[in-house]
Amino acid sequence: MILLTDAQRAHLLANGRQPDVDHIPVVKFFNPFGAGVWLATELDADGDIMFGLADIGYPELGSWSFDELCSIRLPFGMGIERDLLFTGDVPISVWADTARQAGSIRDAERLLYRSGRLSIRPPSDTEARHS
Repeated sequence: MILLTDAQRAHLLANGRQPDVDHIPVVKFFNPFGAGVWLATELDADGDIMFGLADIGYPELGSWSFDELCSIRLPFGMGIERDLLFTGDVPISVWADTARQAGSIRDAERLLYRSGRLSIRPPSDTEARHS
């Protein structure tokens, strides 16, 4: 799977040139086998360091290496995946506050859908199995 389309990369790079803006997440990555969800809002000019909300046990804003994310190897030869149906809809600050209150990005996503703040869409098969 392609983890980042050219359009997403361009959007993230453009956001990275405006670091003091409360951006809407562009892309969601997740571990199909368990903990690990990343909502990326920005990409540094180097093309590797991303900024956004990461949840590998507790949601927090910060930076991570895209190359390292891509290199993660999971059972059955799988890796981290991109949620093809993800729509961020609200700024990263809303995601962060909701995730901290709910305890995880996945729980925050459910709350934001129920409240009508996110576009209604059925969860992807993989996300539904691990929710």
